[in-house]
Amino acid sequence: MSASIVAYKNPAPVIQRAIDCFLAGTKESTLYLIDNSPTQELNALTLPARVEYISNVRNTGFGAAHNIALRKTLHTSDYHLILNPDISFDADVLPALHQFMESHRDAGLVMPKVLNPAGELQYLCRLLPTPRTMLLRSLLNFLQVAAKKENYYYELQFADYNTIMDVPFLSGCFMFIRTSVLVKSGLFDERFFLYAEDVDLNRRIQRYSRTVYYPDVTIRHHSAGVLPRHMGRMLHKVRSLIQYFNKWGWFNDAERDHINEQTLRAYARP
Repeated sequence: MSASIVAYKNPAPVIQRAIDCFLAGTKESTLYLIDNSPTQELNALTLPARVEYISNVRNTGFGAAHNIALRKTLHTSDYHLILNPDISFDADVLPALHQFMESHRDAGLVMPKVLNPAGELQYLCRLLPTPRTMLLRSLLNFLQVAAKKENYYYELQFADYNTIMDVPFLSGCFMFIRTSVLVKSGLFDERFFLYAEDVDLNRRIQRYSRTVYYPDVTIRHHSAGVLPRHMGRMLHKVRSLIQYFNKWGWFNDAERDHINEQTLRAYARP
């Protein structure tokens, strides 16, 4: 198998932790460290032979950077892991996910249970987004009651996160993907600079295989929800969401409505 980490001004110890976690859980594998930072400070890391460092010198975007590694591994690796720098996990996680995929040939993408540093569950199993959902989530500080209700359904908070589920949208922080499915679905859409590229890829993978939440193993997502909001990041998010809805449909998206309705019916508790 193979993996890729896209870095952008991340501290070296954070990157080293993610690298060590991947290497500890695999034997014959290659990890690509794609550096979108304007400097090459990460090149100073002492990297083993199984890690290939690639410097873009500029920020090409999340999906475009991962595609560099995916094009190298698409026909040589059975599985590829999209791994965020702020993720850590034990050595048993990757073998368990590999075994799950080997036993479920209809699965094209799997994500484990995700906890924050305090050990609390992160609700990263989601419906396909609608303009209403994205608007209310953006107005969380102003319309808290409506936003929390929207999140309750959007993040499948009503479902049992201790059971395996087929989920329309699994977070891009940790995507364990069957590469033969990517040959059919295509790689990340590089029009999305940051945000929305993961839900877009989920949708295309889902046309050929299952996208599965597998809670029997757990990872830690260290900086989720604690990154400061700033204008640049918000502008990237707004732009990506506009591009996403222009691509898939704003209010007229029959496929989205059908998938979301099926998911709500499947996992709503009586």
